[in-house]
Amino acid sequence: MQRKAGRAPSGHLSRLKPVEQDPLAEYGLPSKGEKRLLSPKVQESYYAQIAARYLAFCTAAGDRDNLQRQFARLSLTSTTSTSTSTTPSLSQSPIPTPLPPPSLSQHHHHPPQPPLPRKPETAQSQSQPTAQNQNRSKEEDPLPQILAALRKLREGLVASHRRDHFAAQVYLFSARLGILAGAYETYYPALLHLLRWGRGGHSPAHGPGPTNEFGVGAGTGKEGVGGGASASPLTTLEHHEVVSHLILDSACRRGDLAAAYALRSRHGLRDAKVDGVLRALVGDNWVVWRRIKKQVDGYRARLMEFAEARVTGHTLKAFGRAYLSVPVGVLEEQAGCEWGELKGRYQVGWEVDGGRVVIRKVQGR
Repeated sequence: MQRKAGRAPSGHLSRLKPVEQDPLAEYGLPSKGEKRLLSPKVQESYYAQIAARYLAFCTAAGDRDNLQRQFARLSLTSTTSTSTSTTPSLSQSPIPTPLPPPSLSQHHHHPPQPPLPRKPETAQSQSQPTAQNQNRSKEEDPLPQILAALRKLREGLVASHRRDHFAAQVYLFSARLGILAGAYETYYPALLHLLRWGRGGHSPAHGPGPTNEFGVGAGTGKEGVGGGASASPLTTLEHHEVVSHLILDSACRRGDLAAAYALRSRHGLRDAKVDGVLRALVGDNWVVWRRIKKQVDGYRARLMEFAEARVTGHTLKAFGRAYLSVPVGVLEEQAGCEWGELKGRYQVGWEVDGGRVVIRKVQGR
C-alpha cells in the first residue's frame, strides 16, 4: 500500500519572526539581578552603543534649535511647580556635546524615524488621538532609552567597583547629558559619585543630605582596581566642573543656598560666574542674573533654568510695586520671556496700551 504523501516536518524552522530587540534594552538593571554588565568588556561595548545612539540622535535632530526642543521636551521641569520651571530655548549660549567614549568603534545606526503625520481630527475624537500621539512620541523618543541605558551602565560600574578613566568618562557623560536633558535623577547621582572620587572617597557631598540612587556610601574601601584607596581619575578641570555643577544644582534646583555655600567653602571653589549666581539669588538681583546667564556655557545655563521661575516671579513683583506703566520691550528684557508667556504662564493681569504695559491706573478723585 502506497503511503499518502504529506507535508514534510518543519524541523527547526519556525513560523515566528525573530524578535528585533533594541541593543540598549538587551540588558537589565544590575540591582535587579543582571550580571552581564559586571564584565569590563561588556561595559565598554555597551557604552560604545550608547554613545553611537546619542550621536545618531544628534544627527537626526538636525539644527541646534531642534536639538534644544528635544532636550526641553524630555525635561522634568516642564511641569509647573514651586521648585522647577519650564525650559525655554537656551539661545544665550551654545550647547556643548558630551564627551565621546574613549575607544568608540564605527557603528552604523539608522536615525530614528520621524512620527507620521496625523489625520484631521474631529471635535468628538480629538482628546483620545491626542493622548495616543503623545504616548507614541514618548515611545519613539530615543533620549529616555539613552538615559535608562546609562543608569544600567552606572549600576554595573558600581557593582563591579570599577574606578578608572573609563568609569570617570561614563559618569561625566551621564552628568552632562542629564544636565542638558534637565533630568536630575541622571546627573545628580553621577555628580555625587564623581565628587566622592575627587575627595578620596572619605566624605559625602552634602553631609547628611540625600544619597545617590545606588545607595552607595562614601569610603567603602572597595573602590578602584585592586581594592583600597586609589588616586582620583578626575583631572583638576573635571573636578572643578563637578563641584560647580553641584553648587548650582543646590542653589537653583534645590533652593538650598546654605548647602551651596557650604559646598563651595568645603572644596575651596573660586569661580566668578558661580559666585555671581549665588549673590544674585541671595540679593534677588535679576539684572546680574540675566547678565551672567548670557555669559555661561550651556550646562550652567541649563542648571540656572531651575531657578528661572523664582527670579522672574520676583521681577514681576518688583515691577508691580514700583511702576505704573513700562514699555513692553523693557518688561520682556528684564523678565527674560515674551509678553505672551508672561500672560499665560505667570498669569499676569496687566494690559498693553500703545506699546506700554499698564500695571496700575491712577484713580481720579
